[in-house]
Amino acid sequence: STRQQELQFYEAIISSATSSSEAKNEAEKNKLDLINQMEKELVVEGIIVGKGFDDAIVTQSSANVNVFIKSPELNSSEVAIITDVVREQLGVEIDVLAEEGKFKGPIQDILRYDLGVFGIDEIFGLDIARLYGSIGQTNFGDIDVNKPGIVGKLNEEGKGDKPRCNTFLDDIVGAIAAAAAIRISQIKSEEAAAE
Repeated sequence: STRQQELQFYEAIISSATSSSEAKNEAEKNKLDLINQMEKELVVEGIIVGKGFDDAIVTQSSANVNVFIKSPELNSSEVAIITDVVREQLGVEIDVLAEEGKFKGPIQDILRYDLGVFGIDEIFGLDIARLYGSIGQTNFGDIDVNKPGIVGKLNEEGKGDKPRCNTFLDDIVGAIAAAAAIRISQIKSEEAAAE
């Protein structure tokens, strides 16, 4: 496979007696980055399979994420489940990249310092919460503004010059909490109606 070829290429540089120390260091870094990327893809694949799909293959590049599902057809709710898994994983990855200073220009500061005037991070949160309709988005809005519990803690840990960047993570956790609250409410209503 292409990944195996890349790993072999980096291994050849690392083990070559004629490679400079700079080339070896760069190859080692690239090899570790590739292994980390492959591990993240495996995690996403595992989560998708854990959601009830027979099999999944995930590939990630700097420009996109591709998901291949073993299924003749997917309905809209299945697509939404897969999209949410990828978004949750991608959102956290964006925070990590911002921590490492990997973005260029103003977007680096917008992401790193969670400059709220742009609302970039709320897009994921609103999209996750929308699975439970407008009430899910309303709950997310309340959580995003008031930042109760762990959401507030994550928000504070990622502000200013602190080493962590939680620009997307606090919104993803808030959206999951908003969706869970709606689901609990639905279950309680169903139980009350059944009595």
